[in-house]
Amino acid sequence: MWRNVATGPPPRLHLVSKLPAAIPPQSRRDEMGREMSRYDVVVVGARCAGAATAMLLAELGHDVVMVDKARLPSDTLSTHAIARGGVVQLARWGLLDRIGAPPVRKVVFDIEGNAITRPIKDRAGVDSLIAPRRHLLDGVLADAAQQSGAGLVTGLKATGVLRSSEGRVTGITAHTSSGDRLELPARFVVGADGRQSRMAGFMGAETLEHFTPTCSTYYTYVAGLGSDSFEFHVAPGAYAGVFPTHDDLACVWLIQPTDALDPVRTAGSARIPAFLQALEQLVPGLGRRVRAGRVTAPVRGAVELPNYLRRPYGPGWALVGDAGYHRDPITGHGITDAFRDAELLATALDLSLRDPKVERAAMASYQDVRDAMLREVFDLTRALTAFPPMDRFVELQIQLSVALDREAEQLAGFPGRNDLIAC
Repeated sequence: MWRNVATGPPPRLHLVSKLPAAIPPQSRRDEMGREMSRYDVVVVGARCAGAATAMLLAELGHDVVMVDKARLPSDTLSTHAIARGGVVQLARWGLLDRIGAPPVRKVVFDIEGNAITRPIKDRAGVDSLIAPRRHLLDGVLADAAQQSGAGLVTGLKATGVLRSSEGRVTGITAHTSSGDRLELPARFVVGADGRQSRMAGFMGAETLEHFTPTCSTYYTYVAGLGSDSFEFHVAPGAYAGVFPTHDDLACVWLIQPTDALDPVRTAGSARIPAFLQALEQLVPGLGRRVRAGRVTAPVRGAVELPNYLRRPYGPGWALVGDAGYHRDPITGHGITDAFRDAELLATALDLSLRDPKVERAAMASYQDVRDAMLREVFDLTRALTAFPPMDRFVELQIQLSVALDREAEQLAGFPGRNDLIAC
């Protein structure tokens, strides 16, 4: 199993100006005979999936560097909630107490004003959920990766991949913010650059499944809501909710078929009033509470996000997180997906780096286990985004709850690196 990183308050995220390494990189010579540094793994993207992958690989003793075009820490589009399985992994990695988000120990499920409150039972070793702001969560993970020995370079944009004469990916090309061109040779390159992954294109990753739902999601932050629970509100053709987060704020969100949310999408500078009006019409009780509170941020959202499953590996490369698999936020599973797949990939890469003869089997197992573990939630996402009649929508939500608890038990007993494949 993985060794936990040190607990305690997270240090500030520090930016580095050169390519650091916990272990001196292996070297190779270019065509002119000049010596070049070579990393074990270059991870493109340093948020949830990339930082977790880098952390786990560095913990296992590999020479890893993360690069990200963003200046971290920074926010990103997210509804914040982490399913039980993701909380289990943060606890296993020794990071849960460092996140700082309020622990949530109750869930409210409200169907047209009829609310049921349930405690979050102690299962798989955790008795609470969290919904952290992403700039804080991503910062803790990036700090943990650096403490484990991984390097971090921000403001560096990957522009392509290096390939051997046999076609194997052997590193990346990149540009600094000042326009300088760099090459980062590596034994493996991991694309963790999110839903609009350029690395997936550079690597030629095949899309295995794809569908585009006809629904949209909008959210904002509200102060003074007084909620200490995850809230889920179901109304005909609508799904809304509340996730308590940092600084006594709550993320309040609304999901509907796209055409029903056109008044919010097209409202321009009046988007907050349009959002509040939609909430009050669809979920009157929640709408009144939000209006009585104080909206502290613009309304953000996404329209008809693509849902896809990509082949996540090839010679010298792999994809993780949203770069390899993405589903609509209606099932609230993105961060847990990222953590799960980071651990699966780190296991496979560790085996491959230690013994290249098992690379093909290890990476194939990464895909097989990932695909098996994501299948139920992916199918439920497709069904829920179709907004079936309310009775069926509620049945699907119950099925999702059972699936998430079952997944958490699996993640709590995740195999060590020697158990993923039979070598």
